[in-house]
Amino acid sequence: MNEIAPPAVLQKKSAQIAAAVLAPDAERVDREAEWPAHGLRALADAGLMGLHIPRRLGGLGEGLLSLAIVTEELARACSSTAMCFGMHCVASKVLAAKATKHQEDQYLRPIAEGRHITTLALSEPGTGAHFFLPRSHYWAQGDDYVLDGRKSFVTSGSHADSYVVSAVPPGAELDPGTFTCLVMDCDSPGIEWLDAWRGLGVRGNSSRAAKLKNVTIPQTSLLGLTGDQIWYVFEVVAPYFLVAMAGVYLGIAQAALDLTITRLQSRRHEHTGETLSMISALSDEVADMWTRTERARQLVHHAARLGDTGSPSCQAALFAAKLDVAGTAVAVTNAAMRLAGGQGYQENSALGRLLRDAQAAHVMSPTTHLLKRWLGRSVLGMPLL
Repeated sequence: MNEIAPPAVLQKKSAQIAAAVLAPDAERVDREAEWPAHGLRALADAGLMGLHIPRRLGGLGEGLLSLAIVTEELARACSSTAMCFGMHCVASKVLAAKATKHQEDQYLRPIAEGRHITTLALSEPGTGAHFFLPRSHYWAQGDDYVLDGRKSFVTSGSHADSYVVSAVPPGAELDPGTFTCLVMDCDSPGIEWLDAWRGLGVRGNSSRAAKLKNVTIPQTSLLGLTGDQIWYVFEVVAPYFLVAMAGVYLGIAQAALDLTITRLQSRRHEHTGETLSMISALSDEVADMWTRTERARQLVHHAARLGDTGSPSCQAALFAAKLDVAGTAVAVTNAAMRLAGGQGYQENSALGRLLRDAQAAHVMSPTTHLLKRWLGRSVLGMPLL
């Protein structure tokens, strides 16, 4: 008997946690805009928070395909938990990419042991989707670095144990080659969290803005070498972020499709005795929803496999995957709402939550517009920036 592939094992484990822990909390997490501590604790206890931590450090050592599979399973139950998990995974991969021995002991081993949650702090109010052009500054001061600036839309903001922060030296804001990543601990003096952002959807991800006021961190917090971190953008941040977000929004689409199938199979017209599934116009729409969702899934998995094998064609596939999933999530949830009839419009319905959650798919950086530009330039053999 062949050994079950690790992604299949991870999918089963993720689905079990999603059903037992995430799904019962999803409505409350959304309604109260509550950071999903319970679900993330369950994922940590199952060892999944170390998805991208090397095996030699106690992690699972998995790549992009496993990330796509796990985030989809989680998002079918709770988009907010899936988003927090996905951001943690991207940040942990950035930490692991060029980790020093100190960083392995300080961050990677605790992550693998389920004792540490990290996340990204790259976006800024002044540059929007262009997360690779930070305006936050850093400079050396003795044995430390000092950080000063503003960050926006920080998932798990004020809840994570550490934050992967981007910054540039003063005066180098327009040079992508100066993009630098550093890791900032949650208790570093000078971090001021602003009011919680209450979004239309994915409301439990604690997306917050922060002011960094002369935050002092040790020089051991530098990830890689000063100024070489544009490598991080396209070799680590972009691939893992695109796959994580594609998985989340693919899970939203699949959840909406699942609800639609259940409704059409169970709802029966008393005057004819027919279930809604027997109405051709409705079953035709389900066919379109299923085809679009499955096509998006295959593209995401294809792109992830190319990334895991180091294929030079993975970049375009990854751009296309997130593009396609964004359109799919919005289209499928809209179709699901049409097919739900009046019941779908009930306040706090599961379908209503999915419809709201899907709307951010196009504007989640890199936005659809930016990805189309990158995809076109990539296919044409042009530099992305």
